[in-house]
Amino acid sequence: MSKKPLILVTNDDGITAPGLRALIEVMNTIGEVVVVAPDSPQSAMGHAITINSTLHCEVHPTDGPQLEYSCSGTPADCVKLAVNEILGRKPDLCVSGINHGSNSSINVIYSGTMSAAVEAGIEGIPAIGFSLLDYRWGADFEVTKPFVEKITRSALKNKIPKDTVLNVNIPVLKSGIIKGIKICRQAKAYWVEEFDKRTNPMGREYYWLTGNFINEDRGEDTDEWALEQGYISIVPVQFDLTAHHTIQQLNTWDFD
Repeated sequence: MSKKPLILVTNDDGITAPGLRALIEVMNTIGEVVVVAPDSPQSAMGHAITINSTLHCEVHPTDGPQLEYSCSGTPADCVKLAVNEILGRKPDLCVSGINHGSNSSINVIYSGTMSAAVEAGIEGIPAIGFSLLDYRWGADFEVTKPFVEKITRSALKNKIPKDTVLNVNIPVLKSGIIKGIKICRQAKAYWVEEFDKRTNPMGREYYWLTGNFINEDRGEDTDEWALEQGYISIVPVQFDLTAHHTIQQLNTWDFD
């Protein structure tokens, strides 16, 4: 019998988040699980890491066969700490999530969930970020579990391409019936930000960030299109940010 894969589980919503507990439950059916997750919510932290203060990592009570640790840092910190201090070797897979809310399109840039997965990818570890398009703490993750298991097993069997991380988003449908899985590109979209300016009882002004999501991409091969049509979207993400297609053009510039 082959040895079970070692799976690192993390997230950005914190170690007590229902989405993380659902992901742990699925991963326990696939491999040996070690959890290293933030001790408090770290949503929209992007790829932030802790360099100007100390990090703390504590054993966390577990409700299953997995080992669990809570970390005072960011999602990227959790992966770094797991690989360098806790696991003793690189895991066979890192899974991040299941996030409470969308990480499709431009949201991938801000996502702590995906930044944890990308950090694993940078370190040469196959990685997947999972998100459910429901921001509620009490979101129902049951419908996600069969798909999360199917995608994870397929990734382990077929091997995620080198220097690539998978960004998986799962729609919430009134019918509850997901049509299937689509491999997609990231939709060209953006946020129009607004700041809700208020004044506290002491007279000090403060702001709440709000905004509207604008999808200007009408393509039928994008993650936004797939999600709107009732499909799970999988976008292969790379962490080489070089705009290779512009190098030839930039080489024609005169810098004298």
